[in-house]
Amino acid sequence: MSHTTSCLNCNENLIGKFCYNCGQKSDTHRITLKHFIFHDVLHGVWHIEKGIIFTIKESITRPGKAALDYISGKRIRYYNVFYLILILIGLNVILADIYEYLLKTYFPNKYELETTTTNNGSAELFNNYFKLLIFGIVPILAINSYMLFRRKKFNFSEHLIIAGIVLLGIMVFTTIGQLIDFFDAVLPFSTVDFTNTLIPFSLIIYLLISYNNVIKNEYSAIQRILYLLLFLLLLFLECYAIIKIIKYIYINS
Repeated sequence: MSHTTSCLNCNENLIGKFCYNCGQKSDTHRITLKHFIFHDVLHGVWHIEKGIIFTIKESITRPGKAALDYISGKRIRYYNVFYLILILIGLNVILADIYEYLLKTYFPNKYELETTTTNNGSAELFNNYFKLLIFGIVPILAINSYMLFRRKKFNFSEHLIIAGIVLLGIMVFTTIGQLIDFFDAVLPFSTVDFTNTLIPFSLIIYLLISYNNVIKNEYSAIQRILYLLLFLLLLFLECYAIIKIIKYIYINS
């Protein structure tokens, strides 16, 4: 361990455990095999993992409130929300591919039945524009909340943060739905119909709870009900319009 009076990174005088100028720790270890394995690798992975688990937990157990905490400056324990969304999008794509492979290989009858019932172009359209549709939700949510919930006095960027954390929760529910669908291949009944009903309903409830928690200190109960219903109506109309536009472009391309 090296103790110096100046920062080894920027040469500023050291006061305390961290350099006030660049943020590097004042005690800098010489890199050894033990230090590399137990500090740089395991310690780094553990901190990333803790941040991911904490961020996902907060987005699910404290919907809306987690976003308010983040905006107020309590950010050190949170992992980057948009990185996490990308990770979950990738996980959903992988799970969908594995599910299709297992169904096609070991349960061809069910695969043929599902392919027949969903072979209307919508599934292919959704797969091709999955990331666009997911990330398109963020600015839509932000624009709607920015227009409707003016008493919060948040700027548009802060509404984007709220939308991002809400989308993270939505992606967690979607991933759970993907995992439940794996049981569809081995169970005598279909779980796909169950998840196709339960997950969208859960997402609507989650969305309403999240934004209710965001605005509950600024609006009365009646006002919140009216504003949230309008918020939901706008979201449905906008999503419907976007899907129609994408479908039109897809068909005519």
